[in-house]
Amino acid sequence: MFARLSTLSLFYYGFTAASSLAPGQIKNLVTFGDSYSDVTAMADGGTAWPTYAAGYANVSLFPFAKAGATCSNNITNRPFPSVFESQLPDYFAERSNGTLPHLVPEETLYTLWIGTNDVGANGLLTGHGALGVSLVDTVSCAIDWVKVMYASGARNFLFQNMVPLQNTVLYSADSYFNHYWTMERNTSEWNIFMSELTRSGNKLQELMLEALVPSLKDAHLGLFDSYSLFEDMIAHPAAYLNGTAPLNTSSCVHACHYQLNESTADMGICTIANGTDRDSFLWYDELHPSEQTDRNIAKEVAEVIEGKDNRWTRWMV
Repeated sequence: MFARLSTLSLFYYGFTAASSLAPGQIKNLVTFGDSYSDVTAMADGGTAWPTYAAGYANVSLFPFAKAGATCSNNITNRPFPSVFESQLPDYFAERSNGTLPHLVPEETLYTLWIGTNDVGANGLLTGHGALGVSLVDTVSCAIDWVKVMYASGARNFLFQNMVPLQNTVLYSADSYFNHYWTMERNTSEWNIFMSELTRSGNKLQELMLEALVPSLKDAHLGLFDSYSLFEDMIAHPAAYLNGTAPLNTSSCVHACHYQLNESTADMGICTIANGTDRDSFLWYDELHPSEQTDRNIAKEVAEVIEGKDNRWTRWMV
């Protein structure tokens, strides 16, 4: 239904640019993406960041992100509701049938946080993309989301780049068999390759967005540097984590080591942090951020929504 459009400054750590949004301007937040932004699957074991952000900034939330999603199943085919084949059609259907109320373009911020599944296991990392596709295709797809939304009348965008996935348990050099991968693999190779995919993908995103800017008349486009925010949380955990257990940026709240038994993999030992100990962890499980991390993300995005300058956001236009 929605044909993808073909397309192609350094982003400094702690970069701050004056917000293109005025204080009090934004009344609505509309989110697209994967499990990192899904408010129903709640992959952080608690409340997802969009719910927190909408509450912090006192705006209405309209969530379309779904767990397991990639940008397009025509690029990296997974049995989950992708942005182009599911989320965008759902958005336009709800707008057409009145389920979604009329959202004034000037008062609405649209966000996209995608890429984790596109580049990961059962995606580009393991060679499970469509024949001939590459990182250029997955990034171009995300840029096309901006084009489609702009053509439909959207004018305020926040584009969230990929986190350093190589620091998750799943893609770390000393990873173990877990819920997300139960086959033999070279963990050091995965760690290095994932670092290349996230860093290269984020730079491609930035360059492609810069090239797109001249065509976005009367629009505002912010690039939220999730990668650098996570690097800062890893480097300075005491500034972000406040639980009652020792601060931890390498393990996770809900860690399950799987045991291989001939042809099957069975869940072995699970270590689960409870209560306020959970807020000492950067990661919830082997792939997803914790609820405390989501609170930190939400606090930063809320600043953007409120029209404040935010150190992780670069306004391109």
